[in-house]
This record gives sequence, C-alpha cells and structure tokens, in this order.
Amino acid sequence: MGLFERFLSLWVALSIGVGVVLGLWMPSAFVWLGKLEWARVNLVVAVLIWLMIYPMMLKVDPSCLKDVGKKPKGLFLTLLINWLVKPFTMAFLGIVFFRYVFAGWVSSADAQQYIAGMILLGVAPCTAMVFVWSHLTDGDPNYTLVQVSVNDLIMVFAFAPIAAFLLGVTRLVVPWETLLASVVIFIVIPLAAGVLTQRGLSRERLQRFGDGLKPVSMVGLLLTVVLLFGFQAKEIVGKPLVVVLIAVPLLIQSYGIFGISYGLAKLLRLPHDIAAPAAMIGTSNFFELAVAVAISLFGPLSGAALATVVGVLIEVPVMLSLVAFANRTRAWFPTPSEAPSKAPKTAVQDV
Repeated sequence: MGLFERFLSLWVALSIGVGVVLGLWMPSAFVWLGKLEWARVNLVVAVLIWLMIYPMMLKVDPSCLKDVGKKPKGLFLTLLINWLVKPFTMAFLGIVFFRYVFAGWVSSADAQQYIAGMILLGVAPCTAMVFVWSHLTDGDPNYTLVQVSVNDLIMVFAFAPIAAFLLGVTRLVVPWETLLASVVIFIVIPLAAGVLTQRGLSRERLQRFGDGLKPVSMVGLLLTVVLLFGFQAKEIVGKPLVVVLIAVPLLIQSYGIFGISYGLAKLLRLPHDIAAPAAMIGTSNFFELAVAVAISLFGPLSGAALATVVGVLIEVPVMLSLVAFANRTRAWFPTPSEAPSKAPKTAVQDV
C-alpha cells in the first residue's frame, strides 16, 4: 500500500475533526448543502459516494446477476444476517441499554425514542457504501453486486413489516421515493457508467484508468466524512453524553454482527473475496433510509432521528477498522480456487 492508504485511519480522524470545526464555524453553509436533496438523499454526499463506487463498477460484469444460484452460501449468509439476526439483536441491545443500563441517565420517553432510531438502523442494511468496503477488501465485485441487488429486492418487501413489528407501529409510512432513489443513484447509475466505460476502453487502458481513480475514490471518502460530521457538528458538541450513550450499543451491534457473519463465513469456508463483503453488508447501514423514516415518523428533532444520525457518525470509523481486520485475516479463508462453493470448471474453461 502507498503512504496514503497506510495512514487512512489518520486521515479519517483528521477529516472528522475538520468536519466538526467547519460545521461549528460555518453552520449556514452546511445547512445549505443539507438542503440539496432529491427524495431525501443528499446529492452532494451521493456524488461523493458515487465517486467511491464507480471504480469498483469498472470491474463488474452485469451478466453475473443471472448466476445468483451458482454460489448460494455467501448470499444465504448475507440474507440470514440482514433479515433474521440484525434487526432483532439491535432491538434487544436498545432495550437492554436504554431501559436498564442507562435508565438513570435518560428519561423513559427519550429512551423509547433512541430505541426506535436504533431499530430503524437495524432494519436498514447497507446499499451504497458496501461497494466501498468491498473494494477496500478486494471483494469480488460481481458477487458483491449480486448480494446488494438481492438484498435491495428483499428490502422492498421486508423493511416495512419488520420495522412495524419491532416498533409496534401499525401504520409505518415507508418513504419509497428514498428507497428507489438510492437504488438508482448508488447501483443503477454507477453500474451503467462502469459498463459503458468498459465497452469504450481496451483492457490495458481500463486498468490504467481504474488505477488512476484510486486517489479520487479515497478523497471522496474523506470528503464524505467531513460533510457527515459537519452536518451534525452541533449535535455532537451540544449533546455529547447522549451521543456516547447511543454509540455504545451501536458499536456492540456493529462489531457483534461482523463477528457473527465473519465467523459463519469461515465455517462455511467461503473465499475471502465473498466472505468480507458478506460480513460488511450486514454490519453497515442504509442510513439515508433510516434517517428518512425516523424523521417522517417522529420528526427531525426527535430522539429517534438523533439515534439514526449517531449511526451515520460511527459508520465510517467502525467500517474502516473492520476493513483493516478483514485484510489482516485474509489467510483464514480459502482462495477462490480452494473454496468448496467454487463451481467446477467446464471443458471450455479447461481449454
């Protein structure tokens, strides 16, 4: 790795500090940037995430979507964690911490709001940023696309019922425009751009072009961190204790879900380029959707909205630490050629 990649955690820490300082120094600028939205998806953040995703899409073959059933173990693991484990463990941790452990520090009404926000995060697995985490762990870009696409399809049907059940809300209003806009912005557009680029460049030129975009991708990540922390600078400084209290169960959830996913992937003998993205999808969150639903249900100044925002704030540092761990433990997993889920070669491939 180059100097920049080796000290990425330091650059992220500095970006967090810069974001908070700028958010306090020029709040009106961040308010203006925050209003640049389409279907509740911030367009500035969307462009930066798109810059991070696009280099990975240069490696994707869209025909991989028809091969969903050829390597079922990784996909099964992703769906198991996202829909049968993560939402319920998040609700459990929220209740344990805010009804019991932190009961003396927050009112019961506030506690219920924080639990609601945490549940919304738990029911919203990642759509966009997982491409970044997969890219940083050398994940299989084709299989990552399959995992995210199938997960998004299930989210259309499963998000509202599970969230309504855990929240005890009978009339949950899901902002479908946010869900659909995110799929278009973070999957369809960069995928189409990647395919068009592949068709327009030779293999050698495509490789050079992709390598040249790596610094742009990392700068996009750092600017995203600056924006996210700048948007919430007042909340961070104004309610530091509440932010810390909410962060505790969210951190336990994040590292716990990753540990479960990664451990199961090892037991299933998945290759690392499938195991790492599978674990990242369940650990990361679709924070745009969670924040939008929290605001629509409870209001922009509610404790539920604040809890989803804290999820946004801890996302990048936590995921970068897990990326580093996944890269250090690559030897735990078989290579793609050794993995039992690898499809047997055909006679044409042998030739």
